[in-house]
Amino acid sequence: MPTDPLAWETRERRVAYSCPGFDVVNESVRYPDGSDGEFDYLSEPASVCILPFTPDGDVVCIDEWRQAVSRISHGLPVGGTEPDDDDLETAARRELAEETGHEAETLEQLVTVEPANGIADAVLHVFVAHGCRPTAEQRLDHNESIRVRTRSLADLTDAVADGEIRDGRTVLALSYYRLFDDGDGSA
Repeated sequence: MPTDPLAWETRERRVAYSCPGFDVVNESVRYPDGSDGEFDYLSEPASVCILPFTPDGDVVCIDEWRQAVSRISHGLPVGGTEPDDDDLETAARRELAEETGHEAETLEQLVTVEPANGIADAVLHVFVAHGCRPTAEQRLDHNESIRVRTRSLADLTDAVADGEIRDGRTVLALSYYRLFDDGDGSA
């Protein structure tokens, strides 16, 4: 099978470091010019991001401590897929319930992106959830510190515009929704 002349050849692959949630992979590669080199990247399971709307049209948001940046991050529920998930919708519903205690009447996939494909193999699947209502307590992982609150779509958009919300997954999900869908079904 012919390959693109820009493609690198992976000659060897090993996990250089592993921890709960991700691996750091090291690859020995051959570049298109024939020279050899090394490439390291973060490898993690696919994840889901949910833009959850209440029946009144507000957005269920989370405030979460993020140790890597030493601050509270404001955004949307996001989480990794798990082996027991039947499909991506199952993962999205599980993450919404675990992080917010809410369940959605309907859920539709909005977009799939590779948010950092220069340094990671991460794939993010964004869903829009409608009719979200609190049905249970949060079921947080041991390393999650999350507070739930609702915001209007306009307030959420303003928070992205003024830099209050810096989480890339939230910015991407909301921007894509506002640019291409915004509830009118035209995406």
